[in-house]
Amino acid sequence: MRKIDWPSVRKVLVVRLRSIGDTVLSTPSLIALRRFLPEAQIDVLLEDWVAPVLDGFDAIDRIIIAGKTSAERIGTIRELRRRRYDIAFNFHGGTTSGFLVFASGARYRIGYQEHRYSFLLSDRLSSSSEFWGREKTHSAEQQLALLGFVGVPVEDRPRSRLAVTEKASSSLKAKLKSIDFKMDGPFAVIHPLAAFASKQWAPEKFAEVINYLHGLGIKAIAVGSKSEADELEALRTLCRKPFWVSGDIDLTETTALLSNASLFVGNDSGIAHMAAAVGIPTVVIFGSMNRDHWYPWTDAPAEMVFEALPCQPCPGYECKVFGDPKCILAVPVENVTAAIDRVLEKAGSKPAV
Repeated sequence: MRKIDWPSVRKVLVVRLRSIGDTVLSTPSLIALRRFLPEAQIDVLLEDWVAPVLDGFDAIDRIIIAGKTSAERIGTIRELRRRRYDIAFNFHGGTTSGFLVFASGARYRIGYQEHRYSFLLSDRLSSSSEFWGREKTHSAEQQLALLGFVGVPVEDRPRSRLAVTEKASSSLKAKLKSIDFKMDGPFAVIHPLAAFASKQWAPEKFAEVINYLHGLGIKAIAVGSKSEADELEALRTLCRKPFWVSGDIDLTETTALLSNASLFVGNDSGIAHMAAAVGIPTVVIFGSMNRDHWYPWTDAPAEMVFEALPCQPCPGYECKVFGDPKCILAVPVENVTAAIDRVLEKAGSKPAV
């Protein structure tokens, strides 16, 4: 590794493609970068659909969209070259991110030696385990390690953080009014959906949790995308108590909703990481995924609920051991409600019943 002349660094690019959770978990590194380089320009390259997650986030100067088509990608590359970055970090590691980091023309191009086309990097770290001195590391720590590798102070491991914009707060209130939901008392945000079956707890069990929350005096609202509206409505039919759903709340509004909530309960997902990032009590139900890598990166009360099996973790696209994903389906309702009680008690917000 070459020694970086940090006083001369004026422009930094961070490439973070892929999902909501990945983007949220890049915020600790962005915080560390801003703290270390308060006067530098720090830009982030994201995919268009996830970019709103970082709206209003004060540790960055600009969000650049990667583009989808060849023409859009060429336009992105031209923009990156025009901005003349001094250093570019590859927080993703795939083929596209590797080429975009290289195409930026940055003098220093930092990533892991296991990244695809890592020969395009100028400096490569063998693993986050090497940096942190232990085998198991979190996704946030993997990204922080790349900064620490080149001299950015990261030992305090900042926690995830998101911003709430006035625009999002205003539009959220209008949408909640349309479904007659008021943020005027304790409420929980429920996210009962997931990318694939091994991460999705049974809707019948979510319904029991919602009924339990009602008994605590905590109303519940479930969120999802417009394409998931039917699944949210199906969950409502399972509940014996009043329950609100919305498939019309975008990512910026979801951040605003979570920031006002008393509790989050949901599957291991990007929305769970958003909840952790706004600092509310969080209960995440885990199935196939690596808990050491994806647990809530927060100082707020948070718990993972899971059934430990020898086949965990796995990629999760299919269950090759049981057929049906036993890891998530076997999680008992009472374990989730007990976790809810504990995080609320730690937060000092458990209602008296």
